[in-house]
Amino acid sequence: MPRKTKMPSVQFFYFEDFGSSPAGHVYDEDDVARPDSRAPLAVATRAQARTPWFRQLHAPADAMHHSVATVPLAVTAGMLYARAAAASIRPGPCRLFAFAPVLALLLALPFSVPHHGARCLAAFFLVWLGEFKLLLLAFGRGPLDPALRHLPFVFTAALPVKLRRSSRSQPADAAVATAGTVALPLLSSGVKVAVMAFAIRLLSRSKDTMHPYAASALFGVVMYCILDSLLPCLAVAGRALGMEMEPQFDRPYLSASLGDFWGRRWNLMASAVLRAAAYDPVRARLGAPAGVLAAFLVSGLMHEVVIYYLTFRAPTGRVMAFFALHGASVCAERWCARRCAGARPPRVVATALVVGFVAGTAFWLFFPAIFGDGMDDIYFAENAALAASLLDSRAWWLRLVGLV
Repeated sequence: MPRKTKMPSVQFFYFEDFGSSPAGHVYDEDDVARPDSRAPLAVATRAQARTPWFRQLHAPADAMHHSVATVPLAVTAGMLYARAAAASIRPGPCRLFAFAPVLALLLALPFSVPHHGARCLAAFFLVWLGEFKLLLLAFGRGPLDPALRHLPFVFTAALPVKLRRSSRSQPADAAVATAGTVALPLLSSGVKVAVMAFAIRLLSRSKDTMHPYAASALFGVVMYCILDSLLPCLAVAGRALGMEMEPQFDRPYLSASLGDFWGRRWNLMASAVLRAAAYDPVRARLGAPAGVLAAFLVSGLMHEVVIYYLTFRAPTGRVMAFFALHGASVCAERWCARRCAGARPPRVVATALVVGFVAGTAFWLFFPAIFGDGMDDIYFAENAALAASLLDSRAWWLRLVGLV
């Protein structure tokens, strides 16, 4: 009879210096709650305690390298199959049935990504936007078109981008304009990466001593910088491949109303998908307020799904409540704008009210679902271990080629 083994409990390994060999101290779970204990840099089990430290660090990087290679290939194959099926089958239930294998594939692929942040992005790209785009295509709607060439179709289906309709006649200075539109997003992304690095550094050093709202604000800055630096880079990559992309963010911190924030400035690809999948059908039957509520409820549901992929924890409903509250607030805002058209506050005051309302409700309902219950410590530990692994891998390759 095989001997039963007890499931190992989690332990944390603390390193004296980032990127150096470990001090060898092992702390139990109870030590994590001690106020004088330092933030963990790598998470392991008792079974891993006997594994050399460099192998522990290489494990997440090896898994990341595997997922980086396999997930894009699987997505490309699935989207090319969906394009071929859409080109040969008329819109309707038959086309939807033909898409079923790809829809199942998109649901499963994020589980193969070990890193929390990368898995969250994969779930956002594939499970939310990718699934919705294919569902819309199954009925002849949405941004996808089987008449698109192979590369633009895969790019648009798998990533949060939307092709811009361009005319054949372009001005003589189109090359100069294109160069400017490429340089500015890269410069903006560089600034946001620097801001994000500063916020992460500040959180890693002072999170336990700062006010919870201040920590939540920094986490919000990090999330915005990640999204608003990644998506413009995707647009630049699309331009390099000959595709013009629509912008995904338009300075949401300058929004003068909640409708302006959600509809015209924040995550415009998600807004376009929700408009086609939820708002337009419900509005045609039940009116604009019902369409707004339907779009926000669907958005809340999909955020709950994406956060489950991120944390692997059962949904609490707080994120759904966040979007339901904002949907009702947008409806109330529109009603007040119609009834009190001449009593609008100055734009500076309106912008401050909008940003304050979004931030306050996010501190209350949204951020705890992502960063609460110790998840922030897990993110820091995982990112530090992955960074140390990548640094070690770089040194190994440099030694291999004889540069160091």
